[in-house]
Amino acid sequence: MAPSLLDLAPVVPVVVIEDASDAVPLARALVAGGLPAIEVTLRTPVALDAIRAIAGEVPEAVVGAGTVITPDQVTETVAAGARFLVSPGWTDVLLEAMRASGVPFLPGVSTTSEVVALLERGVTEMKFFPAEAAGGTAYLRSLAGPLPQARFCPTGGIGSANAPDYLALPNVGCVGGTWMLPADAIAARDWGRVEALAREAAGLKTLRAQV
Repeated sequence: MAPSLLDLAPVVPVVVIEDASDAVPLARALVAGGLPAIEVTLRTPVALDAIRAIAGEVPEAVVGAGTVITPDQVTETVAAGARFLVSPGWTDVLLEAMRASGVPFLPGVSTTSEVVALLERGVTEMKFFPAEAAGGTAYLRSLAGPLPQARFCPTGGIGSANAPDYLALPNVGCVGGTWMLPADAIAARDWGRVEALAREAAGLKTLRAQV
C-alpha cells in the first residue's frame, strides 16, 4: 500500500511560482533538503507549466496542485503531472472530481461539520485551512477526541516557530507552509538557502519522534 500523503514528510512546501524557469531548480532544492512533497498553488498563470516541468524533470519530487477549486482544474493539473490535489475548501462536485482523478487529495475544512461531512463520504485525510485563523492547535486538539479517525495537514499561518506545536498533535500528519521559501531568496534564486531551510524543516520529523 502506498504511503499516505500525510506521511511523506513533516512539512509540505506551499509554492507560488511567478517565473516558470524557477520551478525545476526550486523543486530540486526542496527535494535535496528532504521535502519531496511539493504543493504548487494555482495562483499564478504559470502554475500548470511549473507542475509540468517539475513532474518531467524532477522525478524524485512528488509534485501536487494546490488551490484547486473546480473540476476543470482537477483535470488540467493531473494531466500536467500533479500527483496529489489540495483544495482550500470543498463541495460535493469538487470532491467527486478529485475522487475520480485517481490521485490522493486533501479537501480543505475549517469546521467540525465539514469534517463530519467528509467522514460520511469516506474521506479521512484533510487540509485544515486557514489553520491559525480557524482556531489553530487548540481547535485541532479538541477534534481529536470525538473525531480520532480524521487526520489533517494544517496550512495557513504556520511557520518554523509553531510548526512543532502542530506536529505534536495526534491527528496531524504534516503541515503546509512557505517559510522555507522566503521571497528574497526566490528573487535572488538562492537555491542553496532554500535547500538549507528545507533541511531544517525536514528535521522537524526527528523532533516529532521525540515528542
